[in-house]
Parts: sequence; structure tokens; C-alpha cells
Amino acid sequence: MNIYETIKKPILSLAPMEDVTDTLFRQVVSSIKRPDIFYTEFVNVEGLNSKGKEKVIHRLKYDISEKPIVAQLWGINPINFLEGAKLVKEMGFSGVDINMGCSVKKVTEKQAGSGLIKEDRGKVREIIEAVKEGADGLPVSVKTRLGWEEYEIEGWIKFLLEQNLDVLTIHGRTARGNNAVNANWEKISECVKLRNELGVSTLIFGNGDVKSLSQAKEFAKKYNVEGVMIGRAVINNPWLFSGREDVSQLERFQLLLKHLEIFQSESNGIKNFDSLKKFFKAYITEFDGATDVRKSLMGCKSVEEALELTSSLSSSMGF
Repeated sequence: MNIYETIKKPILSLAPMEDVTDTLFRQVVSSIKRPDIFYTEFVNVEGLNSKGKEKVIHRLKYDISEKPIVAQLWGINPINFLEGAKLVKEMGFSGVDINMGCSVKKVTEKQAGSGLIKEDRGKVREIIEAVKEGADGLPVSVKTRLGWEEYEIEGWIKFLLEQNLDVLTIHGRTARGNNAVNANWEKISECVKLRNELGVSTLIFGNGDVKSLSQAKEFAKKYNVEGVMIGRAVINNPWLFSGREDVSQLERFQLLLKHLEIFQSESNGIKNFDSLKKFFKAYITEFDGATDVRKSLMGCKSVEEALELTSSLSSSMGF
């Protein structure tokens, strides 16, 4: 079953983010109001096909409450993409997404992520075909940027639209240069027009600088995309997909406790406690003394210490 055909448009999704969108955070978001589709963290196909597989495969862990969920793969070798897609299929994922958008230098230097924009088109086509073969009927998508340094709609985007993908998610920035500063949704709209001119059925999702549920719906309508992918705004507001912006401090404390408890029960020592600290601002904010409370939490060395402190703070604040 192709999930993209069954979900009402516009399709709203949580963007894949390194060391953010693990199963722990996805379960937190799902406990409030989940998006239509979740994506995993970036999963390296070279790692999945090496002796160090056990250090990588935890990124593919998910809870049934997270379905439909799509695995995002990144890497270099088409054979490893093939085997990675086979594994994703076996594990019950709803689709496979290929990362052609990560602009981190250590990734692009390997001609992976958005580095593929500069790569030989034959190699890129080979990667896509390898994923399709391994996915064996699962929908296959690509997440990318508008170009490397300049907008490459008639080049790069057109090439991807010709690959018979189920979905093309376009982050409205280039990987480098002045066009990497702000997301350009007008250019994403141009990609939609090109898709229509080509007469292909690939759905286009827009991504970049979306701050709220209402803005996501507004952009979907204004720029004619079939879906909107939201990333960093959800870190600061896990309630984003519910449309709520008036969350009480009691609810924030309760969600922090839930996040800590999920981490305690499911991290299995794989995730470092410090990986939680990026979320603390979302939970401890906008009240007198919030800065001091956050500093205390940031000073914690373990989830047990943070749980004890949070429970103590909840009591002292009358929660």
C-alpha cells in the first residue's frame, strides 16, 4: 500500500533530523498529536552493511504508534543502498527516503547528502534504482535542496522529477552560498510548475522555515505543494502538529517527565543523556526563574538526576 496515496492532502510530516527524530522524540510528539508521517534520523547504509551495524541499526527502531513511518537512508555505495532498502522493507517501514539534502561538510565531502547534487547523474540514478529494487514495492522518495550554490531547477530538480519517484521533498535552500540563508518557497512553487509541465505524478513536499501548523497549511495552499515537512520548529514546540500555542507550564513539565521516562526505559544505553538537553528549552520557558531552572537541568549528569530534579521542581511550583 502506498501511504502517500491514502493520506489526505496536504500531508504534514516531521522532518528527519540528526540526533533529534529518534524513536524517543517521535513517541513524545505522537503522545500529543502526531503528523501524518514520521521520518527516522539519517541512517548510513555503509554502517548498516559493516561490522559496526549494531552501532547504527538502533536508528531504525520505532514503536507501532509511529506508523506510518519512513526510513531515511544516506550514503555512497548503490549496493549498500540496495541492502539497506531490503532491511527497511523487512522491518515493516512504510517507505524509503534517500537523503540528498544534508549539507554538513563531512557528509558532502564524501559525495553524499547534498554532495550528490554535484555527483555524476548516472551514479545518482543508480542509487535511486538500487533503493527501488531493495524496497520491493514500498514508495521511494528523495529529500534534496534546490541546488548546490545556485538554484538548479531546470537541471537538478528536473533530473529528479524524471526518476519516477513517489515523492520529492524540496528544502527551499541551496547547499552553499547566499541562497542557503533563507528558504525560498517561490522557487519550490516553480518546481511544482515544472512537475506539472513534465506530466509526472511525483508528489512535491516543501520544507524550510515553517514555524507553525497554520503556516504549513497556508504554504501548502499558496505554493501548491502536496505536503509540508516541518523540522526545527517542532524541537521548540512538540505541540506544533496539534496547532496549540497556549501550552501551560504544567503541561510542559508533564511532557518533560514523559520524555525523561521514555528515555530511561528505551534508550538502552545507546543514546547519551546529553542528547536530551537540546529539548529542555521547549519544556522550561516563559516563566519567572525559567533560565535558572534550565541551568539546573543542563547541569544534570543522568536521566535519574533529571527526573529527581524535575519532580522536585514540579512540587515546589505547585504542580
